[in-house]
Amino acid sequence: MEEEEEEARALLADGPSEAGGGAPAASAGPGVLAALCDPSRLAHRLLVLLLMCLLGFGSYFCYDNPSALQSQVKRDMQVNTTKFMLLYAWYSWPNVVMCFFGGFLIDRVFGIRWGTIIFSVFVCIGQVVFALGGIFNAFWLMEFGRFVFGIGGESLAVAQNTYAVSWFKGKELNLVFGLQLSMARIGSTVNMNLMGWLYAKVETSLGSTGHTTLGVTLMIGGITCILSLICALALAYLDQRAERILHKEQGKTGEVIKLTDVKDFSLSLWLIFIICVCYYVAVFPFIGLGNIVYVISAPLSPIFGFLVDKTGKNIIWVLCAVVTTLASHVLLAFTLWNPWIAMCLLGISYSLLACALWPMVAFVVPEHQLGTAYGFMQSIQNLGLAIISIVAGMILDTRGYLFLEVFFIACVSLSLLSVVLLYLVNRAQGGNLNYSAKQREEIKLSHADITPACQVSTMCRTL
Repeated sequence: MEEEEEEARALLADGPSEAGGGAPAASAGPGVLAALCDPSRLAHRLLVLLLMCLLGFGSYFCYDNPSALQSQVKRDMQVNTTKFMLLYAWYSWPNVVMCFFGGFLIDRVFGIRWGTIIFSVFVCIGQVVFALGGIFNAFWLMEFGRFVFGIGGESLAVAQNTYAVSWFKGKELNLVFGLQLSMARIGSTVNMNLMGWLYAKVETSLGSTGHTTLGVTLMIGGITCILSLICALALAYLDQRAERILHKEQGKTGEVIKLTDVKDFSLSLWLIFIICVCYYVAVFPFIGLGNIVYVISAPLSPIFGFLVDKTGKNIIWVLCAVVTTLASHVLLAFTLWNPWIAMCLLGISYSLLACALWPMVAFVVPEHQLGTAYGFMQSIQNLGLAIISIVAGMILDTRGYLFLEVFFIACVSLSLLSVVLLYLVNRAQGGNLNYSAKQREEIKLSHADITPACQVSTMCRTL
């Protein structure tokens, strides 16, 4: 305790004076350093946010390695599109279960810090095994590597969301979700633009093409997974330090996670689940088959997150995103317009939906069920992706792109119907999902015990 209080007093002693007395210019540097080291200061929280965003970079970079090297994988491993899509299906299968239990493991077994580190290690191991499958010309080993990678990948996303809620719960959360998505899309974009070039460089170095070139390329790409592991270690240290100094609880997805909580889920939450599954199954397999340009999504995600934070109206934003996605698939299927137009629309709508849809879960379930709800949402999402990835590959091999697009249009149309039903159900129940930001703030203040300003000042000085 004496060590904790001494560290807290040292941080506050180096902090800027609020009394208006100007500090010497020479102390500006130490003041900035003190702000970065003080868990109660914005600068420190921004550092944590940067680490949270980088935490998923390696995972998302390597997730789309098969897509970036689609032609090389099919040629070097001598597989058709159906077998190629198994690389995405095997990623999704373990997460039908692991996404749900990932939250439980974080809450009740490992804790957020060790859970994040362990899942990052799974990501690293899975990528190494995936690359070895290429080196040894064993497609089954590549599939197993994707299975192991999947065990860590989606659970790492659960841990990332848990950290976000722990550090930024409140009006900033939509923006934080948007920034995390942006970094994920940057990882995917860098992958799409780098891996083909890297394969060519490895091919030149080895003097020939083939499965060895593919495996070495994937192994080099796996270096980005080390970045995720380093960020997990740094976050664990900073979160433990903040807990010690600020006496805050370790980040958790909820109090107790139970499978029986599912029976208590509201109709609104089930509609959110349906929207999620039907939307993403029409986007992710399409990305895998069509090399959709992620660069559209990367800069727009934080902008849309900020916009949703400021305006609220989550259902309206989700409706706009789904309609735009439907329009993009219709353009690709039934018009001769430049495909880049549809791709841009898809990138915009994908960014908007993620920023508006996922935070809505927190509005319709009690806090102790958040881990269950988010885990279940990702589980059924991955079940849908596992099945649809195989179906999409079969449709493409047997019927072609037109039938595949018609299939995707049907999925997005079901998502659109669910959004409309969600709007009607939510309106009948009071409309909290579609509140403006101002309405939410007023409700939050009306239900909270507002601490007097003098007491807040005293609390801040004692941190």
